[in-house]
Order: sequence, then C-alpha cells, then structure tokens
Amino acid sequence: MTSTFRVASYAPRRSAASRLLTRESMLRRMDWGVMGPALALSLLGALLVWSATRSRTAINDGDPQFFLKRHLLNLVIGLVLCVLATAVDYRKMRAYVFAIYLACLASLLVVLSPLGSTINGAHSWVVLPGGFSMQPSEFAKVGIVLAMAVLLSENYDAYDEPVPRDLDIFYALLVAAAPVAIILLLPDLGTTMVIAVMVAGILIIAGVARRWIIGLGVLGVLAIAAVIKLELLKQYQINRFAAFVNPALDPQGAGYNTVQARLTIGSGGLFGKGLFQGLQTHGQFVPEQQTDFIFTVAGEELGFIGAGVIILLFLLLLWRACRIAMRAETMFGTLIAGGVVCWFVFQTFENIGMTLGIMPVAGVPLPFLSYGGSAMFANLFAIGLLENVHMRSTFNG
Repeated sequence: MTSTFRVASYAPRRSAASRLLTRESMLRRMDWGVMGPALALSLLGALLVWSATRSRTAINDGDPQFFLKRHLLNLVIGLVLCVLATAVDYRKMRAYVFAIYLACLASLLVVLSPLGSTINGAHSWVVLPGGFSMQPSEFAKVGIVLAMAVLLSENYDAYDEPVPRDLDIFYALLVAAAPVAIILLLPDLGTTMVIAVMVAGILIIAGVARRWIIGLGVLGVLAIAAVIKLELLKQYQINRFAAFVNPALDPQGAGYNTVQARLTIGSGGLFGKGLFQGLQTHGQFVPEQQTDFIFTVAGEELGFIGAGVIILLFLLLLWRACRIAMRAETMFGTLIAGGVVCWFVFQTFENIGMTLGIMPVAGVPLPFLSYGGSAMFANLFAIGLLENVHMRSTFNG
C-alpha cells in the first residue's frame, strides 16, 4: 500500500511594515508634496508654540510644556481626521456632504446659545469638559467647500455641461450665506474674510458667468457700506482697521500688536537669535504669540532664512494642491481641491501679512503652525480631502 504525502506550500505572511509600503497602500499613494509640508509645518509649529509659552506659567498651570503637549495632541487627533477624510472615496462622499454641512451649521448655532463663550472679544467658542474649547467657524469652512462643490459640479459631472446652472449657483450661495450670517453675528470678521475669498474662488473655478462675479462684488461693497452705516462692527474691530491704515495712530492701543510684531520680526535679522532665545518672545511683548502672531516667533528666533523656509513649505503645499485640483477626474474633486487652495492661500497671506503690517489684524491663525485644536482639526481634514482627490485620480504620480 503506497501512501502519498502532499507538501503544503504557504505564502509567507507580510509584516505590517511591508503591507504599509506596498504599491497599493495609502502611504505609497499619498501626495507627499502635500502631506510632507503639512507635517513639517505642524511639528515646527509645536516648537514655536513651546518657545512662545514655556515661560508663561500663569496660563499653563505651571507646566512649561502645557501648550506643547496640547499642540501635539491636537496634531494626533488632526491626523486621525486626515486619515478618515482620505479613506472614503470622495465621489461616494456626495451622499454625506449635506449631513456634514448641517452638523457644521448646528455647531455654529450652539455658539449663539448659552453654551457659547467669549474669548479675546469674539463670541466664537464652545467650552468643552477637560479644559478644551471648540471654534465651530473653523469647521464651517470644510462644510462650505463640500456643499458648494456638490451643487456647482452636479450639472458638469452628471450631464457634461461646462457651466453650472443659475439655480445651482443660487443654492451654492445660499449654503455659504447661512453660516456666514451666523459668523458675522459672533462677530468673527477674520473668518468671514477667509470664507468670502474661498467662495469667490470656488465660483471662478466652477466657471460661473461673469455677471455673477460682478454682482457679488457689488453686493459685497454694499454689504460693507451697510455694516459701517449701521455700526455693526465692534469698536475693537474698527480700531484694528484704523491702526492698519496708520499704526502710529494709537501705538499703545489698537496699533500695539502691529508695531510690536514688526519690531519682533525685524530683530531676528538674517539667521535669527536661535530657537528659545528670542528676547521679544520671552518678554511677551506681542500678545497672542502662540496663536495669531506665531509668525513673529519664527521671524525673531529663526530669522529671515527660517521664515523664508516656512513660506517655501507653504508654497510647495499649495503648488501640489493646485496640481491635484487640475488633475482631478471630476469637477467635484476639482472644486474641493480648489476651495481648499483658496482657503489656505488667503488665510496664510492674511496671517503673515498682518504680522508684517501689510494686512489688517483680523484674528485668523496661521495654518498648521498656530496653536488651536479646531483650526488644526479643520486644516488636516482639508489635507485629507486633498489626498482623497489625489488618490482617486488616474494621474496620481
């Protein structure tokens, strides 16, 4: 009796590290020209935040690393949101866009309720347990980008029509106007400026008729005139614009931030005074240096060279993001990526510009570098959307 033996062959099981590096893995398919600068800026921001706050024991419970730890925690949570935004095919995300938009709108309404809190003159926050706080206007940017992209791309993607219908444009403007109206009531003028530029950019990318752009421009001028006439701006906001026109008008008041910011950046010279060595930074001459004025820390401690590297990282990120928008397979993807580009371009220019005195102080953080959980979460979710569009594009090399 003859017995036969079969030799079983087993394919070697891949390790977790090797699976992450396969050609089909998310890590290999990501555009590191976007993710790399975002991570570099976030980690550099952690060091700058630490430098700006480590001597401020009165606001960090005596822990010199309090803000550093919080910034890194915000970064980790933001990266989780980035992965989630990347994982679901953006083309299938259409079905959930308006649920996301309504959630963003509801969070803004919470600010107007008794749960809302005022910080630094703006009633824009919701205080959470554990010492955390949330600024819903940051998430509103994500909701507006997604909702407008759905409405303005429907005619193109479904019927191959090159121009959105007037009714779609009207609906897109409505979904942008609702959160903006709430944000203006808070008031949060800086975020309103960012959203206005973002909305205009999305409309231009969608190819709307010129009459819409001209009409919105005229409406914007009339709205500004009405706001001034009805005295809807807070006094500190009026003072900020007056100080922008003439910083010497009130150097110890509204113009103080601008004057001190320029002095701090200029003191860094070419190579800076060294990380953690900034005299102006440690002397706390510039208020809110870990948030809105984080670029002054870079200017003083890293100098012209270090500040230039930060700007180059932003330019690399924005260039790759523009590339993703141009290579997207659908108009929906193009508008998502284009909206994020407009958002980052103007907010970066406004923040750096106000520290240099070429833009009014509007209270917007510098993406990725400034301390703040809500901003970090929204920024990295937006990076996830960019990666999502890139990974579902045929030309994703």
